[in-house]
Amino acid sequence: MQQSTSWRVTAPLRWASRCLQRVVGGAPLPQVEERGDYADWVERYDMIDPAATDRRRREIDASPKRQRLLLLPAGELSAGTLDAQLYKEWTQRPAGSLPEGFNAAASADWVIWIEPGCTLPSHALWVIAQQSTAHPEARLIYADEDELDANGRRINPFFKPDWNPDLFLSRNLFASWVAIEAHLFDESGGVRAELPPPEQGYDLALRCVERVRSEQIRHIPHVLAHRRASEVEFGGRPGGVAVLNAHFARTTTAARAEATQFGYRTRYALPSSPPLVSLIIPTRNALPLVRQCIESIVLETDYPNYEILLVDNGSDDPEALAYFAALNAQQGITVIRDERAFNYSALNNAAVARAQGELVALLNNDIEVISPGWLAEMVSIALQPGVGAVGAKLLYPDTTVQHGGVILGVGGIAGHAHKHLARSDPGHGRRAQLAQSFSAVTAACLVVRKALYEQVGGLDEEHLTVAFNDIDFCLRLREAGYRNVWTPEAELFHHESATRVSDFSGPALQRFLREEQFMRGRWGALLQADPAYNPNLSLAAEDFSYAWPPRTPWLPPST
Repeated sequence: MQQSTSWRVTAPLRWASRCLQRVVGGAPLPQVEERGDYADWVERYDMIDPAATDRRRREIDASPKRQRLLLLPAGELSAGTLDAQLYKEWTQRPAGSLPEGFNAAASADWVIWIEPGCTLPSHALWVIAQQSTAHPEARLIYADEDELDANGRRINPFFKPDWNPDLFLSRNLFASWVAIEAHLFDESGGVRAELPPPEQGYDLALRCVERVRSEQIRHIPHVLAHRRASEVEFGGRPGGVAVLNAHFARTTTAARAEATQFGYRTRYALPSSPPLVSLIIPTRNALPLVRQCIESIVLETDYPNYEILLVDNGSDDPEALAYFAALNAQQGITVIRDERAFNYSALNNAAVARAQGELVALLNNDIEVISPGWLAEMVSIALQPGVGAVGAKLLYPDTTVQHGGVILGVGGIAGHAHKHLARSDPGHGRRAQLAQSFSAVTAACLVVRKALYEQVGGLDEEHLTVAFNDIDFCLRLREAGYRNVWTPEAELFHHESATRVSDFSGPALQRFLREEQFMRGRWGALLQADPAYNPNLSLAAEDFSYAWPPRTPWLPPST
C-alpha cells in the first residue's frame, strides 16, 4: 500500500493470475470464439432453424400441461407477430378494454401486457409458457430485448440482469412486455386504461412487484421482444415520475422520483438528524494523496455529520508524520497508529471497532471528492431496508470510469463494470448512468451500516489480507439477505493509474493466488453466474461486450 489500498496493490497480480490460471490449476477463462457485431452474434446464437421449429411444435402438441395465456396489447403490434407464434394456447383483448371487475384468472393462467409496436419472435409465447410451467413459484416473468432499425435489422440488445429492484426503479425492466400470473394480475387491480402505454406498463409492473417476493420474479436470458428503435424513449417522462411516486406512497417509502436523460433517479430522504458516519482511510506515508483526500472531503462534502479516522500503517516519512499530527489535533479527525504488517482487512476492522458512527465509509487514500452530495446520496441509500453496502461511481483523473460496480467472474474472480467508459456514456442498457444492485462494490469508496459490518464479521483478515476482501464482504452481506447498491450520483476521482507497471514479487504473487483460490472455494459457481450480469455478456472483458458463445443454451430445455 505505497500509494493506495488493496486494489492498486493487487492490480499487476490480477493480471499475472489471469496468465497463470492454467498453470496453477485454477479455472480457465472462457473460450472466446471469433467475434463480430450484433448481427453476427444473432446469426450464430439466436436464430431458430426449421428443424428446431418442427421439434418445438411437436413438443407443444405433446405437452400434458398447457398454460392459458391472455395477451393484452396496449396498442397495435407489428403485423403478423401473433399469428407467427408456435404456441397457440392464447387469446387476446385490448389492454384498455377490460370491464370493471374483470377476473383474468377465470379464463387464463397468465396475463401478458405488451407495449405497442412490439414484435415477438415466433418462439416467445412458447418460452414464456415453458418457463412458467418449469418454475411454478414464478408470478412475474420478463426477458431480454433488442430493437429493430428502419430496415428491420436487429440492433441495440439489452441483456438484462436477474431481478434487480434498484435498476427497476431507474428504468422499467418489463418495458416491452410483462407476464403476470393471472391471480396476481387480479390482486394488483389490473390495467389502468387511462394511462398512456409506457406508464401503463410501468404502473402495472410496480403494483405487481409490491405483492411478490424477489424469488417469484423470473428473468429469461433470451431476446424475446424486438422494439422499434424509432419509438424507444431514452429518458424519463413526467408520467413515469408520477407512477413511481405513487409506488413510494403505497409502500410508505420516504423518497421521490426525478426524470433524467437516462431514466429515473430516486432521491431517498435523510432523517431530520442525519446519522454520524465514520470515514476510515488507511495509509502508509503517501502525503500528497492523503492531503488531497482529506482536504477534498472537508472542503467539498455537504453532509453535516461525519468523523474521519486516518489509519497510519507504520508511516516513516517525517513530512507525512508531521501532517498526521496536525490532523490529529483537529476536531472530528482521529489518527490511529497501527504498525502491524500490512493487512488491509485487519486495518479496517480495527478502525471500525473504534468508529463512533452509525455508518462507516471505507475509503482509499487516493480518493478525491468532486461531488458535494456524494456522502448524503450514499447514506440515504444505505439506510433503506434490505440494503447492505453502497458503492460510488469512481472516475480516473481523465474522467473515464474506474468503477461502475463489480461484476463477478470477469477476468477470473471479478472486474469493474464499464471500466474506461466515458463519464457521460450511458453504457449497456444505460446501466452506467442508473442506480442499481450489484453483487459487490469496491471498498475504495463503500458505505455500510456499522451494525451490518459487524453482523457479517467485517473483512476477512485471516484469508483475504489484501485481495478480494471487499468482494467477499459484499457477498457475505448478500448471503445474509441484503442487496448491495451502486449509485452514479456519488462521483469521486480515484487516482489509481489507468496504466500500471507490472512489478510484483514471488511471495506477493503466491499470496494473491492463495487468496484467489480461497475465493473460488468459498463462492464457487456464483463467480460464473452473477445475477447482476447476464450469460449473454462476456466474462473476458469489463465493457459489457457479447459472450462468444453465451453461457446458456439458446432455448430452455423442454419439460
